[in-house]
Amino acid sequence: MIKIAVYGKGGIGKSTTVSNVAAVFASQGLRVMQIGCDPKADSTVLLRHGEKVETVLDLVRTRKEDFTLEEMVKEGFAGVCCVEAGGPSPGLGCAGRGIIAALETLEKKGAYEKYRPDVVIYDVLGDVVCGGFSMPMRRGYADKVFVITSGENMAIHAAANIAMAVENFKDRGYAQLGGLILNRRNVKNEDAKVEELAEDIHSKVIGTLSRSALVTDAEEQKKTVIEAYPDSEMAEEYRILAEEIRTLCGI
Repeated sequence: MIKIAVYGKGGIGKSTTVSNVAAVFASQGLRVMQIGCDPKADSTVLLRHGEKVETVLDLVRTRKEDFTLEEMVKEGFAGVCCVEAGGPSPGLGCAGRGIIAALETLEKKGAYEKYRPDVVIYDVLGDVVCGGFSMPMRRGYADKVFVITSGENMAIHAAANIAMAVENFKDRGYAQLGGLILNRRNVKNEDAKVEELAEDIHSKVIGTLSRSALVTDAEEQKKTVIEAYPDSEMAEEYRILAEEIRTLCGI
């Protein structure tokens, strides 16, 4: 089982990218589990045609231990196992704690033994990298961390912070930085800015995604590009990215 954590600031297209990569893997016959680690709990909606998964934190909050694994894990496109960590009510509690509770509950309920995924992908909000949000890169939860960014200043700043967090954990045998994924916003000098960031953090850009109207069109259909437009150039870009991730992770 290979475990991947994908980080990026809010609004960077992280969940869309992760869902399309998961769809590629699943279409290739791999057993995939996607775990949304964002309080918005919408990481897996494109894989489930807009239908949300009840979050682990909501189940724990309302049912304590009285719920089944099947209530936590729902099937999405091509058999992807979909999980959402969730978050606290606005203004109450720590969102990072929701991630910790979700990952601990998945283990306690035996999710990995039952579903036996070949690939686990954690989709993690990266605006802040506090203890909870850094959880997937710690304690052996993830093997590789990939960071999605654009050439926008806030995205680059967030990506640099995430890379610093990974660097701080490297001596403890935790996840390693696999590289950057450029999700283009077509800002000035975008490629050069992201390449400079990659050099600064001693990493590389492992994939580039175009700014395409097909992504929005697919989202309006509540589908991934892989499902809605499988023969498109954009779908091919996701397949190329997925293949690079497979190679880097030894999948």
